[in-house]
Amino acid sequence: MPRGMTDTPLTLFNSLTRKPEPFEPVHPGEARVYSCGPTVYNYPHIGNMRAYVFADVLGRTLSFKGYKLTHVINITDVGHLTDDADEGEDKMEKMAAQQAQSIWDIAEHYKQAYWADVRALNIRQPAQWTVATDYVPQMIDFAKGIADRHCYELDSGLYFDVSTVADYGRLARAQTDEGEGRIEAVEGKRNAADFAIWRKTPPGEKRQMEWDSPWGRGAPGWHLECSVMSGEVLGFPFDIHTGGIDHREIHHPNEIAQNQARCCTNGLDVAENSGARVWMHNNFLVERSGKMSKSSGDFLRLQLLIDKGFHPLAYRMMCLQAHYRSELEFSWDGLQAALTRLKRMVMQAEALAVVETGDLTAARSHPKFAPLVEKFDAAISDDLNTPVALTVLEDVLATKKVDGGLKRAIVADMDSVLGLGLLDLKRADFRIPPKSAAISESAIEEALERRKLARAEKDFATSDAIRDELAAKGVEVMDGDPLGWEWKPGD
Repeated sequence: MPRGMTDTPLTLFNSLTRKPEPFEPVHPGEARVYSCGPTVYNYPHIGNMRAYVFADVLGRTLSFKGYKLTHVINITDVGHLTDDADEGEDKMEKMAAQQAQSIWDIAEHYKQAYWADVRALNIRQPAQWTVATDYVPQMIDFAKGIADRHCYELDSGLYFDVSTVADYGRLARAQTDEGEGRIEAVEGKRNAADFAIWRKTPPGEKRQMEWDSPWGRGAPGWHLECSVMSGEVLGFPFDIHTGGIDHREIHHPNEIAQNQARCCTNGLDVAENSGARVWMHNNFLVERSGKMSKSSGDFLRLQLLIDKGFHPLAYRMMCLQAHYRSELEFSWDGLQAALTRLKRMVMQAEALAVVETGDLTAARSHPKFAPLVEKFDAAISDDLNTPVALTVLEDVLATKKVDGGLKRAIVADMDSVLGLGLLDLKRADFRIPPKSAAISESAIEEALERRKLARAEKDFATSDAIRDELAAKGVEVMDGDPLGWEWKPGD
């Protein structure tokens, strides 16, 4: 049910069927979305954050199209192992031991760090954050409800028998005789792909996070958490489940199997049997130097980009420039190009800061804007084609000889989907001295004033000396820059 002057139906690519499909909500007029959130054992890297920019654009698009949105993102603070195997260390327990801290303190610290990145990237708050440890009783009840028909017990825990549901692994398209490659062999498993939904604490050990259950004291499996939280908050079936493409191979197929066990054991030709009508996955962010892996200890965080003088929304722009289902290669040159593009758009939007927002209906029907509105709606309705949508917004910003209030209304409307915050940003927001800069922003501005006076008096020796002084402190003076910016962080 699109809103406004256009009626382009929303089409989304369903990973389960591997084809684009018109969005048809389970509940008319509503959109219920669940996104796999972070495991809060470490800082998120920028590849992790691409998934939340994608999910944010999806949610914004659903709101733009007139649906009442309920978006849920989970916080995993227990149960996720150091790989996707059935044996190994819990990521949270491992980090707590390494840092000699309470696991609860570890979870809180990295949860707050993740939320800081969410705010910096202008990602809207979901309707609800669900925290795994708040739902352990419901997880135990869920497991009890399917255990007799779908599970079996081993010394190490309760395991799900994937042969008890139809079409296991269809989402991944990776069914083999050996099962899915990253699941380790566990003695006694009936099938290689069987997975733990409750992990017993080994004899003689005590974990910081463990609970009593019918299968012994222990902790839930990672896959069980998302089945329980999505079903509890949104109800089965809900509309859309999102995550990174890495989740498509193991985590989400296992979620689907649990959902089938809870609801029915029927096949996945009927998408609702999976728990969600549509499964959506963003592709990887590729970084050639190997700095994306957290295991290296030195990985690309959003804060690192800021420390180098980049506004965080330059990274959001970088994500929007590629379709969410395409691989996106990260480079510093690419980030600089995205920053420059964002600056150009902010410069054009600055002229609208002094006018009141006009009537949106009138703006959409304006002869100069109506074709652009239709083109924007067609792009965003075509499986979130943000690269095309961005160019349309640029065309709006470049439109001349139109009422400023109507133009502001269109810019605000389109940016409500893209989330760049164009009408709130100022040039000064982009003047972020790099962490390595040995000078404050106020000192930079004072030096530039002295340089401006020197140049006015044709004292070019002093002007050059001030420029060199700033360069030595990590600030590049941008003489002749077509954007009119006076300085930027140095290399």
